[in-house]
Amino acid sequence: MPRAQKTNGPCRRTEKLSGGYCKFRPRILIDVSKIDMTTTVLGFKLSMPIMIAPTAFQKMAHPDGEYATARAASAAGTIMTLSSWATSSVEEVASTGPGIRFFQLYVYKDRNVVAQLVRRAERAGFKAIALTVDTPRLGRREADIKNRFVLPPFLSLKNFEGLDLGKMDQANESGLASYVAGQIDRTLSWKDVKWLQTITTMPILVKGVLTAEDTRLAIQSGAAGIIVSNHGARQLDYVPATISALEEVVKAAQGRVPVFLDGGVRRGTDVFKALALGASGIFIGRPVVFSLAAEGEAGVRKVLQMLRDEFELTMALSGCTSLKEITRNHIVTEADRGRPFPRL
Repeated sequence: MPRAQKTNGPCRRTEKLSGGYCKFRPRILIDVSKIDMTTTVLGFKLSMPIMIAPTAFQKMAHPDGEYATARAASAAGTIMTLSSWATSSVEEVASTGPGIRFFQLYVYKDRNVVAQLVRRAERAGFKAIALTVDTPRLGRREADIKNRFVLPPFLSLKNFEGLDLGKMDQANESGLASYVAGQIDRTLSWKDVKWLQTITTMPILVKGVLTAEDTRLAIQSGAAGIIVSNHGARQLDYVPATISALEEVVKAAQGRVPVFLDGGVRRGTDVFKALALGASGIFIGRPVVFSLAAEGEAGVRKVLQMLRDEFELTMALSGCTSLKEITRNHIVTEADRGRPFPRL
């Protein structure tokens, strides 16, 4: 089966937001001498609606790994989400200094391990859980299979050190796939979202939602927010791009919880598209890892500043001086062809 992100034609690539039919409808002759990009996420004030998504194994990209990313996010006044499979522990990331941080959670078969990890994150000052729900099994990642991917011997899953959970150090195919098959709980269901709420006071964001049906179930299960994600288009082929799934999820949420977009953002214009379609903010993953590999902390700071500058310019050229002024009337999508504008 061809990889989803390489598919062209009617089933366009499912990762980048720059493809497909999405055009701006800018407003003119508006005073844009002052642009306010600040926002609030789960009660926390941010400098912009651009946040950092969880990405694993960051010390494979740069020796400073998650330390560098945490410092860059704090300097930018935004949120970093730490992966369960980080190469730095929750305590180590907390030691980098103040910052608003979320913790991404995979649910293991051993629920005592899960409860322990959640409580450690809470004690370390993390503010929310991003529960990944689209990975009961790992997608067929052919590059990992071809390369027989394993963690280098000098790195480890720091959050699980000292626990007898097996290692990602050898495999006939993908070491990551073997690890997931052995450790991650395939029985994970909506009742577990409720269970998590009994062991932590942190709000829970459900990460990996692509449909209206699951949006409604997430809200019924007590989710504090929804993260629209297709796991970087690496789980199931032919799922929609995150931007294509976003509006369906937003409409189903009906304003009851915030909806965020994770995946495909490469430009400030992509941030604007997502907010126009109803997202409360966006998360970036690959741009952070690429910039981390290139220049460490300085690289992550640069990519955050670049996206901020591009988003600010897009707001100004669209006639928006604050986030609340970005509306559905500012864009036209494929679904809008033949529909009258402006929307009422």
